[in-house]
Amino acid sequence: MTSIEVALQIAGSIALLLFGLSLVRAGMEEALGVRLKMMIGFGTQTKLRALFSGLLVTLGLQSSTATALLTASFVGRSLIDGRRAQIVLLGANVGTALTALAVSTGSGVIAPVLVLIGYVMRRRTGNVSIGTGNALIGIGLLLISLTILESATAPIRHSEALAGFMAMLGGALPVALVLAAGLALLCSSSLAAVLLVLSFPMPPALTVAMVLGANLGGALPAVIATAKDEVSARRLTIGNLIVRGAGCVIALPFVGFIADRLSLLPFGDALLAVETHVIFNLVLAALVWPFVGSVTRFVAWLIPDEEAPLLDIGGWLDDTVLDQPALALPGASREVLAIGDMAERMLDLTRAAFASNDTSHLAAVAELEERIDRRQHDVKSYLSRLGNETTEAERRRTINILDYVINIEHIGDIIDKGLGPEVRKKVGLKLRFSDEGYNELDRMFLMTQENLRMAQSLFMTGDRSMARRLVELKVDIRSFERQSSQRHLMRLWEGDQESHQTSSLHLDILRDLKRINAHAVSVAYPILDEQGLLFESRLRSGQKDKKKAKGRS
Repeated sequence: MTSIEVALQIAGSIALLLFGLSLVRAGMEEALGVRLKMMIGFGTQTKLRALFSGLLVTLGLQSSTATALLTASFVGRSLIDGRRAQIVLLGANVGTALTALAVSTGSGVIAPVLVLIGYVMRRRTGNVSIGTGNALIGIGLLLISLTILESATAPIRHSEALAGFMAMLGGALPVALVLAAGLALLCSSSLAAVLLVLSFPMPPALTVAMVLGANLGGALPAVIATAKDEVSARRLTIGNLIVRGAGCVIALPFVGFIADRLSLLPFGDALLAVETHVIFNLVLAALVWPFVGSVTRFVAWLIPDEEAPLLDIGGWLDDTVLDQPALALPGASREVLAIGDMAERMLDLTRAAFASNDTSHLAAVAELEERIDRRQHDVKSYLSRLGNETTEAERRRTINILDYVINIEHIGDIIDKGLGPEVRKKVGLKLRFSDEGYNELDRMFLMTQENLRMAQSLFMTGDRSMARRLVELKVDIRSFERQSSQRHLMRLWEGDQESHQTSSLHLDILRDLKRINAHAVSVAYPILDEQGLLFESRLRSGQKDKKKAKGRS
């Protein structure tokens, strides 16, 4: 086999490895996207739950970077505090290490079986089945890529040139660490970098150093992705980078000692890279856990606060293009999207007030509601002055924009005039929910926030599969609201004093959040209706069934 053929096989197997990882991540997001987000947002009530939330979500997404970005989005919206979020990322680091262990010990023999099962599942209907099928295909491709990579590197394992290069690199371990960090950054995955290190023969000490570098580089993609996000989100990813960097600096002088001790483990040198990856992240999590508060304070000192804007970005309504609907409608859509962002911010602030018993957040809520009222009136006035020469598609888009901005305005009213007073009542009367009741309401808040964000995306993209998913989530919301009400009544019958004191408040908050969800989901109906995917009426369908039954009798 020529050197060009070897290089092409290695490059192709690396590409297949990265594609498999992306397929697993995309499949799990499609199958369990909102549930994974709920696991992060709702699973951080204690430090231990935060750790396991990060670990489990990373096992699902096969990417600590994806988990970091999800967690950063929650931190940026004040849904998770900084200390809990740092613990989530410690769990994510352990999760990606366990993934590497599972993949490296997996047999290439089962890869075709996984691909076959995945192919069958993705031919069925439903997001869960299709997403799971894609994830299984991705895992199969991962195993196949490792088999190809092992075969492709076989001709060069005993190469004198490779041995010389490894010897030179082994004498410059800091350079090896930086090289591995760059490889992880290039792949956007510490998992991929560790698996690549596993595939190449190198001295044990060099292997440990390269794995340390892969861990360091694995933290960089999230730092880059959040560079322009909220200060709190940037603090989270930079804090994770500092934690990993400190671990690498401490461990690097002892790589020889570490390699000698790890060689005594059952797999020995065969899986040294993966064993190092797992042990490093377990030890790092154990050491940082007691000092996570200090890490958070240090990063807060390093990156000071900025004054948060109230999302008053606008100016998309251009009167000079009113006679050109093709130009006017995109501007109106962007204006409505900014209004939706303000409604989302209102809900974030209300949840923060609910969780912290601090009504100061609600002052900004009232101000945002006034801006929503004023700007939705401007949008309606603007669209009423559109030129008469519009196509059928432009008229439908105009109606959809009007419907959505009206629903956003209703959401703002519900938050300001419904949820706001309810939170003030909770704080003013010093009411305390039962642990079960509080967790149910907090989860309902979180589900509502995620649905509103999805509605915003759907409004701009018009994606049919996302529209279907949003309508399906409405059913989940309705079911959760009903179950929470029933559980609340059960607690009343059992004589729970806290539930008795907060009974009307619990049910009122559930009702208002359910109403917000209904308004958010409404953006999906025109999209599905145009595709003929909606029944006109359940009642009407029932009447038809009765007529058919009567005719048969």
